[in-house]
Amino acid sequence: MLFPWFQFLTYAFATAVTPGPNTLASMSNGGRLGFRRALPFNFGILVGFSVVMLACTILCGTVSALIPKIRVPMLVIGAAYMLHLAWKTWRSGSLAEESHSGSGFRDGLLLQFVNPKIYIYGIVSMESYVLPVYQGQTAVLAGFALLLAFIGFALTLCWSAFGSAFRLLFSKYARVTNTVMALVLVWCAISLFL
Repeated sequence: MLFPWFQFLTYAFATAVTPGPNTLASMSNGGRLGFRRALPFNFGILVGFSVVMLACTILCGTVSALIPKIRVPMLVIGAAYMLHLAWKTWRSGSLAEESHSGSGFRDGLLLQFVNPKIYIYGIVSMESYVLPVYQGQTAVLAGFALLLAFIGFALTLCWSAFGSAFRLLFSKYARVTNTVMALVLVWCAISLFL
C-alpha cells in the first residue's frame, strides 16, 4: 500500500494553519514582542508539540479505549487554559507597556499539554493516514510524529511573523486588537464543546 502523501499533507497543513491556541498565541507574541523575541515561545511549542505527537503515536493503538475516559477532562482543562490566555490577552496593555508573562519557552511548552487541538491532530493523522501503512515500524512512526510537530511549528512561526509585521498597527489599536484576540480565544474554548 502506498502512503497517501497528498491527503496526509493537506490534512496536516489545513489543521495546523487554522486558528487555535498555538497560532493565536504566536501571532499575539509576534505582535507584542517582535518576531525574534517571540522565538523562545515558538521553540517551546516545537518541543512540547514533538512530545505530544510522539505520545499520540505511542498511544494510538489503545486510544479507542482511552478517549471516552480522557476526552471530557482534557476539554475542560484545555478550555480553562484558553480562557486564562483570553483574560491575560484582554488585560494586557499596548506594546510599549508590556512586561508580559506567557511568552517564553516554558509557556509554549506547557501550552501543548493542554491543547486539545494538537491531540486530535496527532490522533487523526496517525489513525487515518500513518498507522494503516506503517503499523509496527517504530522509527517511521516516530519520524511522522516529528514531521507533524515540525509542520505545526513552521506554521506557528508564520503566525508569529504575521503578528510581528503588523506590530505597529496592533500597538496603535492595542485595546481593540487585544479584545478581538481575547474573544477569538473564548470562541476557541467554547467551540471545544460544540
